[in-house]
Amino acid sequence: MTAVLAAAALLLTAGCSSDGGEGPGDGRSSSPGSPEPGTSAPASGRAAAPTPPAKGSVKVVRTVTEGLKSPWGLAPLPEGGLLVSSRDGGTITRVDERTGKKTELGSVPGVAPGGEGGLMGLALSPSYASDHMVYAYFTSDSDNRVVRMQYDAEKPAGEQLGAPDTVFRGIPKGTNHNGGRIAFGPDRMLYVGTGETYVTELAQDKKSTGGKILRLTPEGEPAPGNPFGSPVYSYGHRNVQGLAWDTEQRLFASEFGQDTWDELNHIKPGGNYGWPDAEGEADDSRYENPVDQWSTDEASPSGIAYAKGSVWMAGLRGKRLWRVPLDGTGKSADPQAFLTGEYGRLRTVVAAGGDRLWLVTSETDGRGSSGATGDRILELRVK
Repeated sequence: MTAVLAAAALLLTAGCSSDGGEGPGDGRSSSPGSPEPGTSAPASGRAAAPTPPAKGSVKVVRTVTEGLKSPWGLAPLPEGGLLVSSRDGGTITRVDERTGKKTELGSVPGVAPGGEGGLMGLALSPSYASDHMVYAYFTSDSDNRVVRMQYDAEKPAGEQLGAPDTVFRGIPKGTNHNGGRIAFGPDRMLYVGTGETYVTELAQDKKSTGGKILRLTPEGEPAPGNPFGSPVYSYGHRNVQGLAWDTEQRLFASEFGQDTWDELNHIKPGGNYGWPDAEGEADDSRYENPVDQWSTDEASPSGIAYAKGSVWMAGLRGKRLWRVPLDGTGKSADPQAFLTGEYGRLRTVVAAGGDRLWLVTSETDGRGSSGATGDRILELRVK
């Protein structure tokens, strides 16, 4: 059994604003000359990634599948197929990306959906080719946690998930702001975006795992090189739901604001991103300023992906896909919005290789258009 790390956390609930934004709302650890944890130094002599054009484009190539219920996490399989989680159903389904056929792998035991909680982020083990482990972030009766399960496609539908092994537990849970995105970085460490569950003081408390980005080994221990010798990688976050790396292995994250500004941030180890003292840009050297910020009705961002020199950010309340062209860790031009209002709330966007993205809608999460009966996965071509 994998060692279980009990994180210090407060198990509190809250009942105000939503992940769609519809409601009212220290030091660094890297040694000099060495890359930050979670990154690697650029190869000697390697040309920097070219700056993307100021203006890009998005083409919807096709609808991959439809009829999904409260989809949240998406994990492309190396052998083909897309794994998608149902937040409210507590199930994981494989979608054949060629035909759109859906096969339910099974239910994840212990999921207790409610409000913005349930079965959320998915990630494949960095050793998936040999261990076939699928990691999942979910809300239980007592906390938010990360588990891993072995996926066996040879078993009958509905029985393809092994028993969950708890990797990390004790992340604060609430009605809202449960975070939920997980991803393995280029360093093969597991990054976990969490929320402060409307208990704002948790975000600045480095002993709490709420309102943080965590960095863990695949077994759930604090990753080597973490800035505070704990699972915490960065803090001062309100509700992190998007994680992605560029070609230089720099980490970016999307974050919900309250009444004023949603954020896209470049994440530094040990960085303080200001919440609840700062929302958006702040004239205070203690806090890291965002790459860019949006009014909450234009964004309420969830998943992000990196492709063609830009970060692509899915908006829930904003009902649009944002393109943020990058020059290093800053924007090279003003962001562009695409698909505004065409597909409703957008939850997750994942790189599909080259100039393609997978995009997941979120109209059946309880805040979508009245009469919505199912969500879909779209294939996009971008530049």
